[in-house]
Amino acid sequence: MSTTSPETSRAPSPSASSAISNPADISVIVGYFVIVIGVGLWSMRRTNRGTVGGYFLAGRSMSWFPVGASLFASNIGSGHFVGLAGTGAASGIAVAGFEWNALFVVLLMGWIFVPVYLTAEVVTMPEYLKKRFGGERIQLYLSVLSLAMYIFTKISVDMFSGAVFIQVALGWNIYLSVIALLVITTIYTVTGGLAALMYTDTVQTFVIIGGACVLAGYAFLEVGGYNALMEKYMNATPGILANVSADCASPRPDALHLLRDAYSGDLPWPALIVGLSIVSTWYWCSDQVIVQRCLAARSLTHVKLGCVLCGYLKILPMFLMVMPGMISRVLYPDEVACVVPSECRRICGAEIGCSNIAYPKLVVELMPRGLRGLMLAVMLAALMSSLASIFNSSGTLFTMDVWRKMRPQAAEKELLLVGRVWTVCLVAFSIAWIPVVQAAQGGQLFDYIQSVASFLAPPIAAVFFLALFVKRVNESVRFILYTDQ
Repeated sequence: MSTTSPETSRAPSPSASSAISNPADISVIVGYFVIVIGVGLWSMRRTNRGTVGGYFLAGRSMSWFPVGASLFASNIGSGHFVGLAGTGAASGIAVAGFEWNALFVVLLMGWIFVPVYLTAEVVTMPEYLKKRFGGERIQLYLSVLSLAMYIFTKISVDMFSGAVFIQVALGWNIYLSVIALLVITTIYTVTGGLAALMYTDTVQTFVIIGGACVLAGYAFLEVGGYNALMEKYMNATPGILANVSADCASPRPDALHLLRDAYSGDLPWPALIVGLSIVSTWYWCSDQVIVQRCLAARSLTHVKLGCVLCGYLKILPMFLMVMPGMISRVLYPDEVACVVPSECRRICGAEIGCSNIAYPKLVVELMPRGLRGLMLAVMLAALMSSLASIFNSSGTLFTMDVWRKMRPQAAEKELLLVGRVWTVCLVAFSIAWIPVVQAAQGGQLFDYIQSVASFLAPPIAAVFFLALFVKRVNESVRFILYTDQ
């Protein structure tokens, strides 16, 4: 994922073109789409999608299980499968700290933040800040910033990672893959509303966890178990080094440490515990995509139960994504851990490295017929649930906080139409950003996500902490003090 040249989109894995082309795999994929579409159609009949509350908040009628499943499915996109496995293959288990940190922050959302949002009776997070601080500037600023972050860190990353998987599995051109994915996802997002998304997320959560467990079982069996992985990973060095030293091509000495040295570690433990908690607070407690699922719950009790369920599910990525990525490096070091630019370009089309093919490589090489189709369905489920959630939430933000500010008298039909049209525009912006994602952060997708979020998330989290815990802070007072000076 380093260059923006046409070569990047023309380099599937050698065995990819025929990996998923048999009746068993195709039948599984078709069956998956039939189930998801059926659930979506059923759920669309349960909620009135002709009102703003029905379309954007599912009529505030969701029970705890769809809430928790949708929180997990909205968070675990294809970027997690490709990104977590890729970073695990490149540098070890520490990246799982990003997932385990959420175990506690998601409870903070359910017990402290969401009760305040429900009491304020808001639809969007910028709307809450407007009510809390008494001004409109911060509402508009947060809306625009959130929409930009969806493009830079979420939509384009999920589209690219899903396309990487399809490229390895099917041998398709990466941009053709993106377009195919977007057509499917956009259609059921703009027509179904939040209720359809949350019910389909529930089905897709089962698909994601079940399929990932199957692949993890095959991977651990192939490598010889957990203890064998811990031993073999430290020796997983590519055979072709050219002028690269063996030390540089080998895994980090602290690759098996979850908490790394505060000075020399690539993910120092103070940053993982303290710094990451700030970013996690932004994501889990004030990001529209996540909080909107909780606002759709029928009561605060269902919000809390949904958050507990999501917290338990967040334990799984270490074992279902990070460690399989490490196993992929052990089994295929010449490809997943390549260090020679010409070799990397031949293998995956990126000169910086090919760690992002770690998870797709396992699927193509280890899974038997039928189960490969299941894993493609898993990736599609993760991608579509994450993208659909982002599309719906970004449409909510633009409609309620930007468009309604420009046209205060807009009718509900106009607001619903604007939300759907904005989704299509957002897709176009995200496609244009994909070449930047390809070139970012040394070929490690998850590092790119966190590096961008770490710049933009802390100030947003600080504003929400002030909003909840410091009564005297408001926009009007701040402005008066400034003018008096």
